[in-house]
Amino acid sequence: MARTRSSFFADVNRTFNRAATHLKFPQGLLDQVRACNSVYRMQFPVRLAGGKYAVVPAWRVEHSQHCSPTKGGIRYSHMVNQDEVMALAALMTYKCAIVDVPFGGAKGGVKISTTKFSTEQLEMITRRYTAELVKKNFIGPGVDVPAPDYGTGEREMSWMMNTYSAFHPGRIDAAACVTGKPVSQGGIHGRREATGLGVFFGIREAARDEQLMRRVGLEAGLEGKTVVVQGLGNVGFHAAKFLTEGGCKLVGVAEREGSIWNPAGLNLADIMAHRSESGTILSFPGAESSEDPSEALHIECDILVPAALERQITQDNAERVQAKVITEAANGPTSANAEEMLYERGKLVIPDLFLNAGGVTVSYFEWLKNLSHVRFGRMERRLQEARGSDIVGALEALTGKKVDSKVHLDLIHGPGEVDVVRSGLEDTMIDAYREIVERLRSNEKIKTLRTAAFTLAIEKVCKSYLELGVFP
Repeated sequence: MARTRSSFFADVNRTFNRAATHLKFPQGLLDQVRACNSVYRMQFPVRLAGGKYAVVPAWRVEHSQHCSPTKGGIRYSHMVNQDEVMALAALMTYKCAIVDVPFGGAKGGVKISTTKFSTEQLEMITRRYTAELVKKNFIGPGVDVPAPDYGTGEREMSWMMNTYSAFHPGRIDAAACVTGKPVSQGGIHGRREATGLGVFFGIREAARDEQLMRRVGLEAGLEGKTVVVQGLGNVGFHAAKFLTEGGCKLVGVAEREGSIWNPAGLNLADIMAHRSESGTILSFPGAESSEDPSEALHIECDILVPAALERQITQDNAERVQAKVITEAANGPTSANAEEMLYERGKLVIPDLFLNAGGVTVSYFEWLKNLSHVRFGRMERRLQEARGSDIVGALEALTGKKVDSKVHLDLIHGPGEVDVVRSGLEDTMIDAYREIVERLRSNEKIKTLRTAAFTLAIEKVCKSYLELGVFP
């Protein structure tokens, strides 16, 4: 018998309250940080074929304005609701704080099933939604900066930017009103894979931590560890790609149509090709399968990567999770009750507000690029290559030996935009992980990485409010 589920936002605040007991800030300040500052609910009509209309409900929530602008994705889903958007906006606040990105948290939701609308209708919905945000000042480079999320992508961000620009003709920073745009429209190289790559960097750092790995009976390092990935969207696909390239073995995959698994290993490229041809991951050669997408959550493995939607691991199925490490690539895939059950069973959960932060980190880089109107690497790449070539030439002259041509090119290679972006993302994820682990180990009352991460995030947001003079 299924147990009663609390709201998603209540779940987030439950974790907030647990973490806040380890901090010494005035209760009123904590109440301010916990609450959503602004909730904008709207609805608008869309003309359908045959002269009919559909009324589309939508939301934009700005959780915290301790930093400006606020930042967060736009989700298109028939399941989206205000509680979900509020919870995701709150997580964005804490996520940005964890990785020291100077944004407040926000989130948007449009309650539609994208498969039921044509491209023209989706464009109409996106532009109307953007116009509603403009009217209430819920979008702008220094106000609130949306990004893609479930059901949206580069196309929708391009429509949003174009609509915003039409309302603000001649505004030089208009491209910074959204991130996750196509590169041709002011986007940034490396944004598409950023969240998945951030997941990889975070898991890699945790796997290198011998003390943490001993807690779950694993050796340090990624090499040979078995992985199950739930969700082959942008985040899940790239997380699986980078993890397998890093030495892990993919043994299970889930998508909306079901789950497949093979303890001997699965080839990600072959799975994607099979799904492209057949429209499903099921019946993949050599793999067992089930039409239940949640079945993958229960496959025996070292690392489970939930990369789909929130609340996939709950108190109803947590006892069946066999993975030693649960790595939250999605937003809020583990309920608060489920995490307590996993902790009691000796499992390690790497929390979403750290692991899922790659997307907003690179979105920050895109925002900076749009404000400066300069591509990363453009000013210094050739200069660095020329200096590297001079150094290699000097070494060749001193030793009397020629460097292999491929090695020579590697040595003098100047960083382009994608190199700078990936380097910045890697540095951000490493620093954030070390800060979280230091907090965990410095306070014996803190038992989980999530609580450690939340205490850090709350502390940073509270200090920002105090520095603003809001709470003298």
